[in-house]
Amino acid sequence: MSTPGIKIFAPATVGNVACGFDVLGLSIEGLGDELIARQVDEPGLRIVKITGAKGKLPYEVEKNTAGLAGLRLLQHLGKEQEIGIEFELRKKMPFGSGLGSSAASAVAGAMAVNELLKRPLEKRDLLPFALAGESIATGTAAHADNVAPSLLGGIILVRSSNPPDVHRLPAIPGLQVTIISPKLEIMTKEARSILSSQVPLSDFVQQSANLGAFVAAMYRQDITLLGRCLKDIIIEPQRAKLIPHFSEVQDAALEAGALGCSISGAGPAIFALSSNSLIAEAVGNAMSSTWEKYGIEHTIYQSPINLEGARKM
Repeated sequence: MSTPGIKIFAPATVGNVACGFDVLGLSIEGLGDELIARQVDEPGLRIVKITGAKGKLPYEVEKNTAGLAGLRLLQHLGKEQEIGIEFELRKKMPFGSGLGSSAASAVAGAMAVNELLKRPLEKRDLLPFALAGESIATGTAAHADNVAPSLLGGIILVRSSNPPDVHRLPAIPGLQVTIISPKLEIMTKEARSILSSQVPLSDFVQQSANLGAFVAAMYRQDITLLGRCLKDIIIEPQRAKLIPHFSEVQDAALEAGALGCSISGAGPAIFALSSNSLIAEAVGNAMSSTWEKYGIEHTIYQSPINLEGARKM
């Protein structure tokens, strides 16, 4: 016999945020994954339904980011042989978009189990289990730059992913995110495989300065400083070739008033930060016009920073 269950929403995220490869991420509103979890009589965790995935996601729990995250938490609590749980995953965001799709599912899986069991763990303590789920998608030890902001909300600085050591930065009020996402897929494993392991010392120094300035800008609420440090001189040049007309889209965003514009996560989505919603709307129109010129099908999202993160609906 199953119970009515609960619904969890886990938001999409922007990883790297230009100057913080694998160490910065932010959460957006409106876009994300939903997961319905129900307690049933038969012990163990099962995935009984997946919608919106076009047959691309496995039902096998240990090969599914949501399933593995939930399973690892159930095992950690010693409840795998006592409690029965069914998952219904509703994918509401595109695969391989650079918007943290796999991370959102993993976060939803861990949070769903925690909520069903009356919150034995604090929200922040769910990070290791969500990261375990996310590792399926990355093919390596997972990085928390998508998982942490999806779970906790806001703008997150990741000092370490294993063990998780993450810190929320004070977002500048009014900050808006514009995202343009083409109908293309770039899987994280592929986008990571093209990266060089060698970084010129001068680039490392400049990128470190940009990251430090980003943190300072948030604490000082300095929008001008933020605009000066939203630059990626190491990863973006290597990945830009995977995204059609990237430089032209970026130039259009900056000319329309964006503080900065770069690749969202592994791409192909491109994000821009703006100081208010009016500029963010103009930025979106400028980015969209660029791709329309080349007949590239795409979707535009505009959002403030999501300060809540994953939530029970």
